[in-house]
Amino acid sequence: MTTLDTDKKVSKIFRADQVGSLLRSDAIKKARLQKAEGQITFEQLRKVEDEEIARIVLKQKEVGLEAVTDGEFRRAWWHFDFLENLVGVDGYWAGNGIQFQQKQTKSRGIKVTGKLDFGNHPMLEDFKYLHQAAGDHVAKFTIPSPSMLHFRGEVDSSIYQDEEEFFDDLAKAYKKGIQAFYDAGCRYLQLDDTAWAYLCSAEQKEQLRAKGLDPDYLVKMYLQTLNKAVADRPDDLAITMHICRGNFRSTWISSGGYEPVAEQLFGHLNIDGFFLEYDNDRSGGFDPLRFVNRPDLNIVLGLVTSKHGELENKDVIKKRIEEASQYVDLNQLCLSPQCGFASTEEGNLLTEEQQWAKLRHVVEIAGEVWK
Repeated sequence: MTTLDTDKKVSKIFRADQVGSLLRSDAIKKARLQKAEGQITFEQLRKVEDEEIARIVLKQKEVGLEAVTDGEFRRAWWHFDFLENLVGVDGYWAGNGIQFQQKQTKSRGIKVTGKLDFGNHPMLEDFKYLHQAAGDHVAKFTIPSPSMLHFRGEVDSSIYQDEEEFFDDLAKAYKKGIQAFYDAGCRYLQLDDTAWAYLCSAEQKEQLRAKGLDPDYLVKMYLQTLNKAVADRPDDLAITMHICRGNFRSTWISSGGYEPVAEQLFGHLNIDGFFLEYDNDRSGGFDPLRFVNRPDLNIVLGLVTSKHGELENKDVIKKRIEEASQYVDLNQLCLSPQCGFASTEEGNLLTEEQQWAKLRHVVEIAGEVWK
């Protein structure tokens, strides 16, 4: 993905990249359970997390990745942990989890209970540790898109009677947060978003309408909020978005190609690149990429699945990259897995060794395509 070394202008394309989350190690799982049961302190848990993050950062370097993540090892969820630490947002144990195909997550919910802001967010310290561990590699940090607070959260109507005021405050909070991560040394920030994938699905849009939500209105407001949030960012900060159709224990939620939102996203969202799922037929074809109208917008093709351990045929992946290049110049394309390996702490159904083999596979294929 387009990004850079820490203090230089964006100038580098990572042909081989990753979405971010990694399978939680046994040491992490054990320590988190011990902390939940009161057997160890927060500081003791933090020490285990530090050690395991340092280990997986080294492993990412060994498989050939240039941008490294902390694997989201300090989180239970890809989105709730971040969102409930915004000013004005509370997390709580909801009645039901999120329903995937034949599986359901554990219970968790978020609610806006006060005016939104970005304060002393704990993930700033998480990033600082990753930045230190990354050394001469780029520290990539992942956070949920602002759309996810509205899409997954409840909003107290006594706090925000006017929904446009809510979206405006949300954009301001994120803009403040983006600057805070930049000030901490971040030069590569990824926004993770499932809402846009739901807006590609006819079935999911019907469910939204049944809840009294207008999909067209959501497209308008989410796009507007995102553009406000990323406006006037420093020139040397790369911001990308990963669009996901659901990833829990190797299952999914929504289906549908990018056509319904492609023109708005690829033509009007002011970011540096998109990570797009393309590992199976549920994601549709490459035709929506015709709306990519900027030579500086990179498209990271998620052609390698993170849902199982079997390695894809290299020639098949190369052929699909060639097909995508009919719509977007090959020099704007990159390769990654279609999603992270553990969007929640439970993780997908493959082994850690298979995970590293997948990432090494991405690096090898990219090296052969973009010689």
